[in-house]
Amino acid sequence: MFALHPQLKSDTHFICDLPLSSLLLMNDANYLWLILVPRKPDLIELTDLSFAEQTEVLREINSVAEILKKEFNAEKLNIAALGNVVSQLHIHVISRKKNDVTFPKPVWGNAPAKPYETTEVAALVQRIKFNLLT
Repeated sequence: MFALHPQLKSDTHFICDLPLSSLLLMNDANYLWLILVPRKPDLIELTDLSFAEQTEVLREINSVAEILKKEFNAEKLNIAALGNVVSQLHIHVISRKKNDVTFPKPVWGNAPAKPYETTEVAALVQRIKFNLLT
């Protein structure tokens, strides 16, 4: 049975479920940072998914990436499935801008996380969900 890793659950806000993955918002307002977590048990690597599931995850990544580029004016996208801290398969899709707090350095370990205000989260979640449906 699928269960979201406790660290991912504590670090993120739920946006919605896509056909295969749950879409989450990282609680760090320094960046618009989304995470896709395929809802299947015991996944660690992308290759643990069937080829058809990998294709679906790629569709989901592309949908989210398109929203970050068109709706939120991402200048660069960082897309990665690292899993060094949390081994459960999850894919980061991060909108980067040349004026963000750590650009061009990685988002990990270069600036303290800046939690979202409750109203910011609600507005972002609504905007992302709206764009996924249109």
